Amino acid sequence: MVAIITAISLYYLQVYHFYEEPRTGDKVALVSVSTGAVEEIIADDVTSIDATSSPIRYRACFTTPMSHSLLSETYEMVDGAIPLVAPDWFDCFDATEIGEALETGAALAFLGEENYEYGVDRIVAIHEDGRGFVWHQLNDCGRKRYDGTPTGPECPDLPAPSAQESN
Repeated sequence: MVAIITAISLYYLQVYHFYEEPRTGDKVALVSVSTGAVEEIIADDVTSIDATSSPIRYRACFTTPMSHSLLSETYEMVDGAIPLVAPDWFDCFDATEIGEALETGAALAFLGEENYEYGVDRIVAIHEDGRGFVWHQLNDCGRKRYDGTPTGPECPDLPAPSAQESN
């Protein structure tokens, strides 16, 4: 009985508890090829979820009228984008479908923001039909930091721990 209660509790904590309720109104931005600046794009019907327990739990869905040709000429594209699975109840975000679309070229991946949080990039994938998806993904520096490998000079300095983190 204890094992069943523990399993149910762990499942609930991972799938529901740490996430905030879905919200609307977030902005979607991409990194400009010409300036390197983060620029807001046209994004409608943005719905997102997030959790304070991890920087990679953010997911969002939206639509945009912007074409692949305009986006790819204007914004920085990303190779190797791998969408992270969202909880089943956030049904607009299907990581398998997004991943397959990225592999076939039906969707393109763009950099939303480098080091949104240390070692974590914001990735934005947009289908040819205008459906878009956002998630956070570890970059090389983030992977090194979390697996214990020295980060080296190509990575930015680690941020100083806050007073809460050092207690």
